[in-house]
Amino acid sequence: MNISTTEKNGIVCDFVAHHIVPQEQKISIDGTNCHRGTQRMNARLCRMSGVLLLLFSVSGCAQNQILSPPPGGEEVSITVKVPPNLAAEPMRVMYRSEKCSIKRSGADWSSYEEDGYLSTTIQPQQQGQSDIYEAKLAINGGSRCQWQLSNVTFGVTYANTTHFGENVKAGPGGGVIVMFDQHLPQQRSVFEPTINVSGDLLIRKDYYPWVNEQFLGKHEKLAWLVGEGEIYLYYRALNSRKVAFEPLLHTDYLVYSVGPKQKKKGNHNLFTYSDGSVVVGGSKPRFKKLQAIRLGQTQ
Repeated sequence: MNISTTEKNGIVCDFVAHHIVPQEQKISIDGTNCHRGTQRMNARLCRMSGVLLLLFSVSGCAQNQILSPPPGGEEVSITVKVPPNLAAEPMRVMYRSEKCSIKRSGADWSSYEEDGYLSTTIQPQQQGQSDIYEAKLAINGGSRCQWQLSNVTFGVTYANTTHFGENVKAGPGGGVIVMFDQHLPQQRSVFEPTINVSGDLLIRKDYYPWVNEQFLGKHEKLAWLVGEGEIYLYYRALNSRKVAFEPLLHTDYLVYSVGPKQKKKGNHNLFTYSDGSVVVGGSKPRFKKLQAIRLGQTQ
C-alpha cells in the first residue's frame, strides 16, 4: 500500500492508496486518517453509488480526493507491447492541482505552498488476443481541485521465471516514467537524463535477461531486465496524446552474475555472458558489451 504524508494547517493527513480513474471505470476511494498529535479527528464514512467517500469535519483535511473528468475530455493512450514471459506492470499515475495546494515547512521553519497531488494505480487492459496492453488516462481530472495529469510510471517485468531455475524471483528493470508537466516524478534518478519530446512518443528499446544471485544480507536470485539506462527511462512529453512502449527482449543473450559470500577486500561480483566471457567487478552488466555480443561487433 502506497502512503504519502501531507501537511496542511498544522494537521497531518495520511492519504492511503487512492484509486482514481476515468469515468468509464469504477471509482474506488480509500480513506484519509487525520490527527493532531494524539487527538484523532472525527470522520464519517458513507457509501454512495458504489463509491466509498470519506468526509471530514476539519477544513485542513478537506481536500477533494475525487477525480471527475469532464465528458469528452482529452485522454492520453498508454500502450505496452509485452514480449513472451513478461507482463505489463500496473501503471502508477500521478495527478496534481494548483487549486488544492499543500502547505509545506522549510528547513528554516518558513512556510510555502506546492501543488497538491493525488495518486492512483491502473491495470492496463489486454487488447483482444494481442500482446498490446492499454490504459487511457484523462488529462483533465476535473472535480473542485481541477486535477491535471502529471506523470505515469509503467513498464514490464517477468511474469514467469521458472526457466531460470529454482527460487528465482522477478526483479527490477524495464520501467518508464513519462512526465506531462514540469514537475519531477516521485521516483527520480540523478544519473538518468530526462528526454524531452514533442508530439506522440514511441519508445522501442533493447533489453537483456540478467539473473543476479546475491549472498550478502540474504541469499536471493532476481531476474532483471537490463537496458541502456537504469531501472527507469525518463521522458517529458508535454503534448503527447499517444505513448507506446515496445521493449525488445533478447532472450538468447542471458547474463548471469554471482556475488561474494563474504564481504572482504578482493571479493567482487562475477558476470558471465552468453559468449562465455567473464567480467570481474561492477554492479550491473555492461549494456554495450551485451549489444556487441548480439550484433557480432568487436568489444
